Amino acid sequence: MPSLTWPDRWFGWRNRLLSSSLFQRRASSFALTRPIAQRRARELFDLVAGFVYSQVLLACVRLRLFDILSEGPQTADALAQRLGLPTAGAQRLLSAAASLRLVELRSQGRYGLGVLGAPMVGNAALAAMVEHHTALYADLADPVALLRGEAGPARLAAYWPYALNTEAGQAQQGLLDGQVAGYSALMSASQPLVAGEILDAWPMARHHCLLDIGGGEATFLMQAAARAPGLKLMLFDLPAVAQRGRQRMVDAGLGHRASATGGDFFRDALPQGADIATLVRVVHDHDDAGVLTLLRAVHSALLPGGTLLLAEPMAGTSGAEPMGDAYFGIYLLAMGRGQPRTEARLTELLEQAGFTGVRRVPTRMPLQTSILVATAGCQMALQDQV
Repeated sequence: MPSLTWPDRWFGWRNRLLSSSLFQRRASSFALTRPIAQRRARELFDLVAGFVYSQVLLACVRLRLFDILSEGPQTADALAQRLGLPTAGAQRLLSAAASLRLVELRSQGRYGLGVLGAPMVGNAALAAMVEHHTALYADLADPVALLRGEAGPARLAAYWPYALNTEAGQAQQGLLDGQVAGYSALMSASQPLVAGEILDAWPMARHHCLLDIGGGEATFLMQAAARAPGLKLMLFDLPAVAQRGRQRMVDAGLGHRASATGGDFFRDALPQGADIATLVRVVHDHDDAGVLTLLRAVHSALLPGGTLLLAEPMAGTSGAEPMGDAYFGIYLLAMGRGQPRTEARLTELLEQAGFTGVRRVPTRMPLQTSILVATAGCQMALQDQV
């Protein structure tokens, strides 16, 4: 066992102190340390109680409480009738939601929207993710078994079986449309959470042709089209998904400048001719070898000097650290594939694939997504690397 360094010794002393019941009592009694002790106790309790908080939110979403309260403040009795709950059950839910700032107690015993409930009104993306988490919670019933690889069949993995299929042709022929529809609809619903962030950070109007890889039902492409009227649109996804994306673009009146190609980006060549390609919440779903294969395929598809925009939540993001390794680290484990990566690791993979000038583009909400952009180097340099 290696010898302890001075920082190790200091952290050891700190941890022994924090675990001491005597120190805890004194810290909570002393005026200067009491606020810190109370804050730490609250943070630890929130970790213990987090699942219960999430279930309060789920109940509010399923009962459409936020939409009902958007009409104006109402009493617990009135809400009980509209929610289909006994008065006692409605009151318990409202009290719990008020403590979480989802609702607020107003005058005359009425309840209105709280500061965290108001953004939920009409937000199909957030509501879809809240509902989707029921599958994640089922997979996390025994987190130790999951970490040991001993858990049973994962509900998250079953949710998107078409994406686990290694043959794109089989994904087209062997799956019912309903299986594709469920996951595609969720991704489409949640896409507005990040599409605006990306398009505000990177002006698509400077490009002439956008290739969105793994673009699902073309939600991102259609939002990009609204920002850049002259932009040509190309979608690549598994055949059953690309077909749905193509139809949505046609229905939106974009058929004259849009195309959709079905295939497997690990095996099939990507459409050529784009000067910008996007990978939105795609890379973290795959292991390093698969990511490198994908990035090289994108490099080959782009015009010389073309731009790759890679957007997804990244590990180690300042101010949003739990989102990367805690949330996505465990979510992707339950899903059965992928991992969150830091900016440094993604940069390494991009450079191995032949991209140059990798840089981060700031976004307003790094919690939702971070962006790396890179330039496609010459094919000769890439061949030399290989």
